[in-house]
Amino acid sequence: MAGGRKYARNNSSNQQPLPERGPVESLIYWRDVKKSGIVFGAGLVTLLAISCFSVISVFAYLSLLLLAGTIAFRIYKSVMQAIQKTSDGHPFKEYLEFDLTLSQEKIQNIAGVAVAHINGFTAELRRLFLVEDLVDSIKFGVILWVMTYIGAWFNGMTLVILAFVSLFTLPKVYENNKQSIDTYLDLARSKVAEVTEKIKAAIPIGNKKPVAAETDKDK
Repeated sequence: MAGGRKYARNNSSNQQPLPERGPVESLIYWRDVKKSGIVFGAGLVTLLAISCFSVISVFAYLSLLLLAGTIAFRIYKSVMQAIQKTSDGHPFKEYLEFDLTLSQEKIQNIAGVAVAHINGFTAELRRLFLVEDLVDSIKFGVILWVMTYIGAWFNGMTLVILAFVSLFTLPKVYENNKQSIDTYLDLARSKVAEVTEKIKAAIPIGNKKPVAAETDKDK
């Protein structure tokens, strides 16, 4: 019996706690099922409504629904306070006092990250379109060719809905099946790398000569 207790203590001590994540990551990893379900359901309904109606109509109707709900709740709380003769104050006091302002430092950090991503994106596009590496440009062309079929099958709003659903499903699926998925991903990467090396070997223009080798050859 004591041995069983000792094993249980050791087994529980070996369990690693879940890493702390930010609010967005906590939502997509379903740390709080209630919050994630509310955000996922509200977002999916909004996107489906936008796909059927105009953005202005959806925004107006959702705003009216929200406003009607807050007004009704405000009146209900005021009546209950008058009946019970209590002074609980404004029912939305906590949210009214919540600081929504963005500091200049935070805006600069966000702008810096955005500029870095834009610069990296434009540099990568220049490298691919101007064929700095032939194999990479060919792979990019294949991706664009596949995207033409995706564009023929789905419109932009459908792709946004699929991306939103994937955002709330794929991370959790990967977390629950990380070991097996990583095994298959490593196998796929090795196959792609093998094929890429064969293509580079068959196409001399795709090979890059190291600078050191070129200088030694010139000497």
